[in-house]
Amino acid sequence: MPRPAPTACTLELRARFLQQIGPDTPFYQLFEHLPDIAFFAKDSECRIVGASRLFYERLGFHEEAQILGKDDFELFPRRLAETFRRDDQAVLQTGQPKLNLVELFFNRQGVPDWFVTNKLPVRDSAGAIIGLMGTTHSYEARKALLRPFLNLERAVDYIRDHFRDRISVEDLARQVHLSERQLHRKFIEAFGVGPQAFILKLRIQAACEALQDPNELIADVGARLGFCDQSAFTQAFHKHIGLTPRQFQMQFRLRRN
Repeated sequence: MPRPAPTACTLELRARFLQQIGPDTPFYQLFEHLPDIAFFAKDSECRIVGASRLFYERLGFHEEAQILGKDDFELFPRRLAETFRRDDQAVLQTGQPKLNLVELFFNRQGVPDWFVTNKLPVRDSAGAIIGLMGTTHSYEARKALLRPFLNLERAVDYIRDHFRDRISVEDLARQVHLSERQLHRKFIEAFGVGPQAFILKLRIQAACEALQDPNELIADVGARLGFCDQSAFTQAFHKHIGLTPRQFQMQFRLRRN
C-alpha cells in the first residue's frame, strides 16, 4: 500500500518546528547513545562544525571544541585526507549523497581499520548546499548486520587478507557458495561497488602507502599488488588518485622536504 504524501499543512508544521530549534540542541548527540556509530558535520569549506563524542575521541581529542574548525588535512594523514576531500567535494557539488563508502579510518586504539561511511548534503532554508553531514561505523560492527541477508563476511575477510594477490571473482564466489552474478549483486547492495572495484580500491590505498617510501620502485609496487604490468598500475592509480604513481611519489617526497 503506497504511503500518503505529506500535505502542505504537515510540511509547514515541520518547518515551524525546525525554525524554533536553538543552537544548543545538537541532534547529533543522539549518536552518542548508538554503539559504534560516529557523526560529523562540515561546512562548505570542509571544516568540522559538529562531531559526536566517538568521532573526536577516535582522533585523540577530549571535547568537541578541540576539533571544531579543523579540516581533514589537520586531522588525518594526507592520503586519507585527500580521499575524504574528494568524496566531500562530490557531495557539495552535486547535492547527491554518497552512501556505503568503504574506507580506512581510525578505531578506538588509533589503528587504521575498515569503516563504512555515509555522507549527505546539508541545505539552508533556501535550498542552497551549505555543508555536509555524515556517519561512520566500523565494518566489523556492521558485519553482524550484513551477515544474515548478504552472506559477504567470508568474501570481504578473504579480500582483506589477499587483496595483494590476484583474486578472481570466481574465487570469491566459491568462498561464499554464490554464483558470480549473485556475488556482484550483493556487493553492489552492500558497498555500492562490485567485488572487482572493491579489490581495486584496497590495492590503490596500499599503493599510496608503499609509494611514500622514496626507495620503492613503482614497477615492484604494482607487481606486488597484483597488477599485470606497470602500465595497468599507472592507469588505475591515475584514475583513482588523479596523479601517476611517479607524480604521487615525487609530490610526497617534496612534502617531506
